[in-house]
Amino acid sequence: MSNSEGLHLSRAWLVGLGIALVIVAALAGWLSARIPAGPAADLSSGERQAIEVVVRDYLLENPEVIPEAMENLQRKANSEQLSAIRSEVETPYPGAILGNPNGSVTLVEFSDFACGYCRRSVDDIKVLLKQKPQLRIVLRELPILSEQSAAAARMALAAAEQGKYDAFYHAMFAAGRPGPETIDAAARKSGIDMKKARAAIKSPRIEAEIARNLDMARQLGFNGTPSWVAGDELISGAVGAKQLAKILRDAQS
Repeated sequence: MSNSEGLHLSRAWLVGLGIALVIVAALAGWLSARIPAGPAADLSSGERQAIEVVVRDYLLENPEVIPEAMENLQRKANSEQLSAIRSEVETPYPGAILGNPNGSVTLVEFSDFACGYCRRSVDDIKVLLKQKPQLRIVLRELPILSEQSAAAARMALAAAEQGKYDAFYHAMFAAGRPGPETIDAAARKSGIDMKKARAAIKSPRIEAEIARNLDMARQLGFNGTPSWVAGDELISGAVGAKQLAKILRDAQS
């Protein structure tokens, strides 16, 4: 197991423990609230211990409430995190968008050109765009896998500035793993002006955009690609076109 995997598991364990303690406290409070108020109702240490036993027994007999509570708590936390930066997340870097730029339905993808699951999601996006003419997909470049994925992200944003993001996006994923040759080939295939693109990728605005995406991903708790934002839902992984379509329907309801 890698250090990052161990850290991820430790965090997950701590989150689970924290939520279990929250459940214990909530159940204890619920039981305490049902004891009549007043000086005579002050809980003794024995009464508190009795409540703790009841709570423990309840959790042991009904362990399914813990993941259920974790899911609900995470959903609430996600909604709160997203609400603070929703406008920024859903506003694309100029041109870095697929589908209908004026569409009424927005899906955001955090993507890395070196990510095999992101490449797999290209076909899912094609299905969604065919099904939903009002769909706009905001692409946020999140190059976390390699230096070459960062180079591909810079070229993608340079292509976006020339109105060629869609063409570069598909050409780059079709070319395979990003590298000097595949990035250059995808750029030329997409028809961008290479002189302008090379100047753009050295500009601070493109570096600032990538840094902004990394910061947004951190705030939303994303640590991998692809990651998605649909309505109030934050989704990680290549979940498939059907699941994404369902999430978008739920977001509109």
